[in-house]
Amino acid sequence: MKKEEKLITVARYDNSVDADLARQLLEEQGIKAAVMGENVGNVYSGVPAVVDIELQTLESQAEEARQILEEARQQALDESQDAEEEDWDEDDDLAEDEGEDLG
Repeated sequence: MKKEEKLITVARYDNSVDADLARQLLEEQGIKAAVMGENVGNVYSGVPAVVDIELQTLESQAEEARQILEEARQQALDESQDAEEEDWDEDDDLAEDEGEDLG
């Protein structure tokens, strides 16, 4: 009989949307994942809850899951920085265009 693996928390989130998106990403990569604690905020209606939502996977897949999540986080940061730089460049171009009109 095969020994059952335990679940390991690979990431924590403060909202269920981000946690579920991360779960979907892992499952697309062939890693089974579960979101734990997403219904805690529903226990006391009308009272805002501090929620600690955990993304868990099998112990044997935990390291690979962490790497996938870190790569996705880094890619999102890079894309965010690229977008900010593009906005900055557009502002510079606009300023140059306006300066030419004045001259």
